[in-house]
Amino acid sequence: MKKRTFIKTLGMGMGFGSVAGIPAFGKDQPAPKNLLPHRLQPGDRVGLISPSAATGDIMEFTFAREALEALGLQVQEGKYLSSRRGHLAGTDAERAADLNEMFGNEAIKAIVCIRGGSGAARILPLINYQVIQNNPKPLLGYSDITALHNAVHAQTGLVTFHGPNGSGSWNPFNADQFRTVFFGEQNKITYQNEQEDTDDLVIKKNRIRTIYPGKASGELVGGNLTVLTALAGSPYLPDFKDKILFLEDIGEEPYRIDRMMSTLMLMGVFNEIKGFVFGQCTDCDPSGGYGNLTIDQILDDYLLHLKIPAYRGAMIGHVPKQFLLPFGAKMTMDAETGILETNGPIFQ
Repeated sequence: MKKRTFIKTLGMGMGFGSVAGIPAFGKDQPAPKNLLPHRLQPGDRVGLISPSAATGDIMEFTFAREALEALGLQVQEGKYLSSRRGHLAGTDAERAADLNEMFGNEAIKAIVCIRGGSGAARILPLINYQVIQNNPKPLLGYSDITALHNAVHAQTGLVTFHGPNGSGSWNPFNADQFRTVFFGEQNKITYQNEQEDTDDLVIKKNRIRTIYPGKASGELVGGNLTVLTALAGSPYLPDFKDKILFLEDIGEEPYRIDRMMSTLMLMGVFNEIKGFVFGQCTDCDPSGGYGNLTIDQILDDYLLHLKIPAYRGAMIGHVPKQFLLPFGAKMTMDAETGILETNGPIFQ
């Protein structure tokens, strides 16, 4: 018997630089205010695009379409969805064009990224942020889509959604979240790890570890650690002041996690945030050598002395069952219970 507690109801630019006359947000400009997307409804038409890596298996296009249709939506594929240039899903201009077209098309009510991989950061200067600002709608994806979440929020203030990609896992857990977040009418959404009953005296799966106890409130930002830190020094990162930062990663050894955490530390991020949530670090085991810091030691080194609420183990990341989180939305967190909760509207 499973106990589900994860979620409760309570034109494109011509080159790099400024796009369509909209200067890139920088340190000398105020961050845009939060912009809420319009709510999605069953039967709506959504756009399926590939802003990152190419999809090698042709059946993945079928799986993504069928999953979205099973969720009660109509699907319109991007013009360049199945394009390919090297490891990328088409040229930078083509991938940016699909994103801009979907935001500008009034018939499209939400945009779903079919997969991550790498390459989304290449199109950030080609995105028409004015079109996005004028047509706020949900954008869904994770992993390399972290680049889009951060850039779109930094440039427009739009609340986007960090969660399953179109060709990802659509098990009952993820499908239930999708319906609750996008189709529900709840005033509050609570995210808490699912715990399964076992024959063991102690529940071991999906346990959280409190790094530092306490509660915090703030807008939720973050995503994949590797992609996030690769945006350092660019105008495509949001302001971290008084935010709750969430992170996840895959296939990175602990010393690389440490290096990226040190990048965030040197940027001053940890001194600005109000709370911290680390999800899953899948396949982040150390290789040989003289020894390694553990992920727990690394997190403690960067966070404990700050005495801000922090925990690890949330169902965020490259795992079959994952939270569908509103990026940029006002949230509260409890580091002792491992709960994230919306603290205001996420749709207009």
